Amino acid sequence: MTDHPAHRRVREAALRKGIEIEIVTFPESTHTAQDAARAVGAELGQIVKSLVFAAPADDGSLEPVIALVSGSNRVDIARLAACVGEPRLRRATAREADAMTGFVIGGIPPIGFGRPVRVVMDPDLGRYPIVWAAAGTPTAVFALPPATLRVLADAVVADVTETPAGPA
Repeated sequence: MTDHPAHRRVREAALRKGIEIEIVTFPESTHTAQDAARAVGAELGQIVKSLVFAAPADDGSLEPVIALVSGSNRVDIARLAACVGEPRLRRATAREADAMTGFVIGGIPPIGFGRPVRVVMDPDLGRYPIVWAAAGTPTAVFALPPATLRVLADAVVADVTETPAGPA
């Protein structure tokens, strides 16, 4: 069992909701969804990408919005902005994501933030019995059912992904 401070924050956030998670660490990076899928032996769609977006407030501060997206999907920012009622929503820079969540890109978990965070979850994650999410560092993940993920992250389920292009 790992005792990295970031892993501890994620584990404690789950325990506060009465859920125990097992964090698995790897010697190689699970930074990308493809890396994570390969490391855990899962389909790309089972990987939860925790993507950080910034909603500019009138006082100049930024409010985080996290999109939990199936590894095979991409976020449609306009759909996400409409879903959360933030027309000026934009993708956060790596520095902003770290500042708003306390975690680095590639290891951002769906839980464990030091501040309230709005979370929107891709319904495609529900197609799988188990999904894998980052556990706070680029080499750690944990598995759980999508319904448990929704509860843990206090997420709203909404289709905020791009519609695949049809045949030309």
